[in-house]
Amino acid sequence: MRRLNRKKTLSLVKELDAFPKVPDSYVETSASGGTVSLIAFTTMALLTIMEFSVYQDTWMKYEYEVDKDFSSKLRINIDITVAMKCQYVGADVLDLAETMVASADGLVYEPAIFDLSPQQREWQRMLQRIQSRLQEEHSLQDVIFKSAFKSASTALPPREDDSSQPPDACRIHGHLYVNKVAGNFHITVGKAIPHPRGHAHLAALVNHDSYNFSHRIDHLSFGELVPGIINPLDGTEKIALDHNQMFQYFITVVPTKLHTYKISADTHQFSVTERERVINHAAGSHGVSGIFMKYDLSSLMVTVTEEHMPFWQFFVRLCGIVGGIFSTTGMLHGIGKFIVEIIYCRFRLGAYKPINSVPYEDGHTDNHLPLLENNTH
Repeated sequence: MRRLNRKKTLSLVKELDAFPKVPDSYVETSASGGTVSLIAFTTMALLTIMEFSVYQDTWMKYEYEVDKDFSSKLRINIDITVAMKCQYVGADVLDLAETMVASADGLVYEPAIFDLSPQQREWQRMLQRIQSRLQEEHSLQDVIFKSAFKSASTALPPREDDSSQPPDACRIHGHLYVNKVAGNFHITVGKAIPHPRGHAHLAALVNHDSYNFSHRIDHLSFGELVPGIINPLDGTEKIALDHNQMFQYFITVVPTKLHTYKISADTHQFSVTERERVINHAAGSHGVSGIFMKYDLSSLMVTVTEEHMPFWQFFVRLCGIVGGIFSTTGMLHGIGKFIVEIIYCRFRLGAYKPINSVPYEDGHTDNHLPLLENNTH
């Protein structure tokens, strides 16, 4: 009884088989079918390789939300060289809350030579070429995000020559912590001193002819310092054509959380607008000579996440490629074979033309071949 039930179950399962086997004796192969199969297998191999390269690649996903963190401090990373001696210039930050952050809180004044060595000049040209490409092709920023901590350092390399030239410039580098409100970081003549209504710079003791605010921005960023990230002002160089030159940079800072498979960092992106003019009170151009970087923070925060295609999606796409090519090539081969057979049959029928025709009295003709008579003697 059990054996009978087992046979019934087995026969029922066989009837549900969606992949019936065809005996080899009923399978007919052809040269055209082999050619189509070869093309199909080659196409599948190429598409599989391309799909695997897509599976290995990653992309950056951007999400936007309101920045609710206003209590923390904002870090400003600075590396600027000014073509004046260190005792003549001073740098500090003054924000909208009238809070002054002096340069002594984190900046270092280092005597330097303003002219770059050949190796440093080549580094600057390369950085400027990258900046121009980033302005034209914004998708390159994703590559920079993914290569953070892996690429070479973007800092200015040290001089390779032992120059005996005396220092004629001042390199101001380091970092400052400021409030997360709009502010103004500036470098001007004289050291800064606190003032009840703000602050002032002791510029009276500096000769006016020594004013030269030609400068080079080797690095300027906001937030956590991430090696490998290129910022909009890195590599910028400005030459002052007048002693009373004012350089202004209007910066909009966007808080950014970066999450890749290599790092996770809280940094900031920023956009900048540049302006420069000569101070001439007689012509109505008022102000103070120096370098002014006025920054403001965006209320939106950007979250940049590196994503990867899941394996199940890659497997489904791969099955779609294999099945789609098999079905499409089989259908095209069948249609092509059908058309060829029709054309071939028409050519064969056209080879049998009538030899003669027998007219009837009503005007019709008989196209049938005459029967052969068997004459017997």
